[in-house]
Amino acid sequence: MVRFCSVFKVELNINVMKTNNLKNIDKGDLKTLTSCVNFLTEEGYEAQFKVVKGGLKSLATDKIYQSGDVSIISFYRFEGESDPADNAILYVIETDSGERGTLIDAYGAYSDPHVDAFIKEVENIKKEHMKVKV
Repeated sequence: MVRFCSVFKVELNINVMKTNNLKNIDKGDLKTLTSCVNFLTEEGYEAQFKVVKGGLKSLATDKIYQSGDVSIISFYRFEGESDPADNAILYVIETDSGERGTLIDAYGAYSDPHVDAFIKEVENIKKEHMKVKV
């Protein structure tokens, strides 16, 4: 079962994943998808990934990774106040070759079934977390 870091527009309720790769996060800075991506880019997660027919493609290097070559370091779920189309999930990814970046998908009814299938194949998903209410 995948656990998510939920960020709401009105009330911030966040489960911060504890990993050895990410420093302590100021919870107030994680209110938007953009702020999370910016933070992660500053932490060295610069590549953007896209699920394609052959696996997970780095848009920076064009390399395609298989599910066994990928670790999901953390993940965050964002929910819109009233529009389900605003729901998104941000995956923080490291590959076996050391490439680090993010994969963004819609969440819920609008999610990409190819992304869902790929993520289910990834065996190395960090699930340790602590719950913090801000």
